[in-house]
Amino acid sequence: MNKAIFLDRDGVLNQEIGRHLFHFEEFIINKGVWEFLFWAKNEGYIFIVITNQSGIARGTYGHDLVHQMHEEMIAQGKSHGITFEEIYYCPHLPEVSECLCRKPKSLFFEKAIAKFSIDVTQSVMIGDKERDIIPAASLGIRGIQIVANTNLTTLIPQLTV
Repeated sequence: MNKAIFLDRDGVLNQEIGRHLFHFEEFIINKGVWEFLFWAKNEGYIFIVITNQSGIARGTYGHDLVHQMHEEMIAQGKSHGITFEEIYYCPHLPEVSECLCRKPKSLFFEKAIAKFSIDVTQSVMIGDKERDIIPAASLGIRGIQIVANTNLTTLIPQLTV
Protein backbone atom coordinates (compact mmCIF):
# COMPACT_ATOMS: atom_id res chain seq x y z
CA MET A 1 0.00 0.00 0.00
CA ASN A 2 1.07 3.59 -0.64
CA LYS A 3 1.23 6.46 1.76
CA ALA A 4 0.06 9.74 0.31
CA ILE A 5 0.14 13.43 0.94
CA PHE A 6 -3.13 14.96 -0.19
CA LEU A 7 -2.77 18.65 -0.95
CA ASP A 8 -5.19 21.49 -1.40
CA ARG A 9 -4.06 23.84 -4.16
CA ASP A 10 -4.80 27.52 -3.49
CA GLY A 11 -3.00 28.67 -0.34
CA VAL A 12 -1.04 25.41 -0.03
CA LEU A 13 0.74 24.84 -3.34
CA ASN A 14 0.21 28.26 -4.90
CA GLN A 15 -0.33 31.69 -3.45
CA GLU A 16 -3.72 32.52 -2.03
CA ILE A 17 -4.43 36.11 -3.05
CA GLY A 18 -7.78 36.62 -1.35
CA ARG A 19 -9.90 36.11 -4.46
CA HIS A 20 -10.19 33.76 -7.41
CA LEU A 21 -7.24 33.69 -9.79
CA PHE A 22 -8.43 35.25 -13.03
CA HIS A 23 -5.18 35.21 -14.98
CA PHE A 24 -2.46 32.63 -15.49
CA GLU A 25 0.15 35.20 -14.41
CA GLU A 26 -1.38 35.18 -10.90
CA PHE A 27 -0.54 31.49 -10.46
CA ILE A 28 2.63 31.54 -8.34
CA ILE A 29 3.95 28.49 -6.49
CA ASN A 30 4.55 29.10 -2.78
CA LYS A 31 8.05 29.15 -1.30
CA GLY A 32 9.22 25.79 -0.01
CA VAL A 33 6.76 23.68 -1.99
CA TRP A 34 9.32 21.84 -4.13
CA GLU A 35 11.76 21.35 -1.26
CA PHE A 36 9.01 19.92 0.94
CA LEU A 37 7.66 17.63 -1.77
CA PHE A 38 11.16 16.42 -2.64
CA TRP A 39 11.74 15.59 1.04
CA ALA A 40 8.35 13.81 1.22
CA LYS A 41 9.07 11.88 -1.98
CA ASN A 42 12.26 10.58 -0.38
CA GLU A 43 10.17 9.52 2.62
CA GLY A 44 8.03 7.40 0.27
CA TYR A 45 4.96 9.58 -0.14
CA ILE A 46 2.97 9.98 -3.34
CA PHE A 47 1.08 13.23 -4.07
CA ILE A 48 -2.59 13.81 -4.79
CA VAL A 49 -4.03 17.30 -5.26
CA ILE A 50 -7.71 17.88 -4.40
CA THR A 51 -8.99 21.39 -5.00
CA ASN A 52 -12.32 23.20 -5.14
CA GLN A 53 -12.56 25.51 -8.16
CA SER A 54 -15.97 27.11 -7.76
CA GLY A 55 -14.98 29.98 -10.05
CA ILE A 56 -15.99 27.69 -12.90
CA ALA A 57 -19.58 27.37 -11.61
CA ARG A 58 -19.62 31.12 -10.93
CA GLY A 59 -18.54 31.82 -14.51
CA THR A 60 -15.44 33.67 -13.29
CA TYR A 61 -13.04 31.45 -15.25
CA GLY A 62 -13.19 28.26 -17.24
CA HIS A 63 -11.78 24.76 -17.24
CA ASP A 64 -9.08 25.91 -19.69
CA LEU A 65 -7.49 28.24 -17.13
CA VAL A 66 -7.54 25.52 -14.45
CA HIS A 67 -5.91 23.06 -16.87
CA GLN A 68 -3.27 25.64 -17.82
CA MET A 69 -2.40 26.21 -14.15
CA HIS A 70 -2.24 22.48 -13.48
CA GLU A 71 -0.03 21.90 -16.52
CA GLU A 72 2.34 24.59 -15.21
CA MET A 73 2.36 22.98 -11.76
CA ILE A 74 3.08 19.57 -13.29
CA ALA A 75 5.90 21.00 -15.44
CA GLN A 76 7.51 22.81 -12.52
CA GLY A 77 7.16 19.67 -10.41
CA LYS A 78 8.90 17.55 -13.05
CA SER A 79 11.78 20.02 -13.16
CA HIS A 80 12.18 19.42 -9.40
CA GLY A 81 11.81 15.65 -9.65
CA ILE A 82 8.20 15.68 -8.40
CA THR A 83 5.22 13.86 -9.90
CA PHE A 84 1.60 14.37 -8.94
CA GLU A 85 -0.21 11.05 -9.22
CA GLU A 86 -3.52 12.83 -9.76
CA ILE A 87 -5.02 16.31 -9.64
CA TYR A 88 -8.72 16.31 -8.87
CA TYR A 89 -10.69 19.52 -9.07
CA CYS A 90 -14.34 20.23 -8.33
CA PRO A 91 -15.92 22.88 -10.58
CA HIS A 92 -19.20 22.92 -8.65
CA LEU A 93 -20.79 25.34 -6.21
CA PRO A 94 -23.61 24.24 -3.87
CA GLU A 95 -25.79 27.22 -4.82
CA VAL A 96 -25.50 26.22 -8.49
CA SER A 97 -25.15 22.43 -8.52
CA GLU A 98 -24.89 19.77 -5.83
CA CYS A 99 -22.09 17.24 -6.03
CA LEU A 100 -20.17 14.70 -4.00
CA CYS A 101 -16.71 15.90 -5.02
CA ARG A 102 -16.59 19.39 -3.46
CA LYS A 103 -14.74 19.43 -0.17
CA PRO A 104 -15.83 18.93 2.59
CA LYS A 105 -17.32 15.90 0.80
CA SER A 106 -14.97 13.00 0.28
CA LEU A 107 -15.55 11.51 -3.19
CA PHE A 108 -12.15 12.52 -4.62
CA PHE A 109 -10.37 11.17 -1.55
CA GLU A 110 -12.24 7.87 -1.89
CA LYS A 111 -11.37 7.63 -5.59
CA ALA A 112 -7.68 8.26 -4.90
CA ILE A 113 -7.58 5.77 -2.03
CA ALA A 114 -9.01 3.05 -4.28
CA LYS A 115 -7.05 3.95 -7.42
CA PHE A 116 -3.64 4.23 -5.75
CA SER A 117 -4.03 1.67 -2.92
CA ILE A 118 -3.47 4.30 -0.27
CA ASP A 119 -2.96 3.39 3.37
CA VAL A 120 -5.00 6.09 5.11
CA THR A 121 -3.25 5.47 8.45
CA GLN A 122 0.08 6.57 6.96
CA SER A 123 -1.29 9.44 4.89
CA VAL A 124 -1.89 13.13 5.51
CA MET A 125 -3.98 15.97 4.08
CA ILE A 126 -2.57 19.49 4.04
CA GLY A 127 -5.06 22.30 3.60
CA ASP A 128 -5.56 25.91 4.58
CA LYS A 129 -9.26 25.63 5.41
CA GLU A 130 -11.27 23.41 7.72
CA ARG A 131 -13.25 22.08 4.73
CA ASP A 132 -9.97 20.59 3.42
CA ILE A 133 -9.42 18.60 6.61
CA ILE A 134 -12.98 17.37 7.27
CA PRO A 135 -13.18 14.77 4.46
CA ALA A 136 -9.73 13.45 5.23
CA ALA A 137 -10.56 13.02 8.92
CA SER A 138 -13.81 11.22 8.04
CA LEU A 139 -11.72 8.61 6.20
CA GLY A 140 -9.02 8.23 8.87
CA ILE A 141 -6.44 10.47 7.17
CA ARG A 142 -4.49 12.82 9.42
CA GLY A 143 -5.19 16.45 8.59
CA ILE A 144 -2.83 19.38 8.96
CA GLN A 145 -4.46 22.79 8.63
CA ILE A 146 -1.99 25.55 7.82
CA VAL A 147 -2.21 29.29 7.44
CA ALA A 148 -2.49 30.13 3.73
CA ASN A 149 0.88 30.52 1.96
CA THR A 150 2.87 28.81 4.72
CA ASN A 151 6.29 27.55 3.68
CA LEU A 152 5.62 23.79 3.66
CA THR A 153 9.15 22.96 4.77
CA THR A 154 8.03 24.01 8.27
CA LEU A 155 5.85 20.85 8.30
CA ILE A 156 8.75 18.43 7.98
CA PRO A 157 9.15 17.98 11.77
CA GLN A 158 5.44 17.06 12.03
CA LEU A 159 5.88 14.32 9.45
CA THR A 160 9.18 12.95 10.68
CA VAL A 161 8.60 9.71 12.51
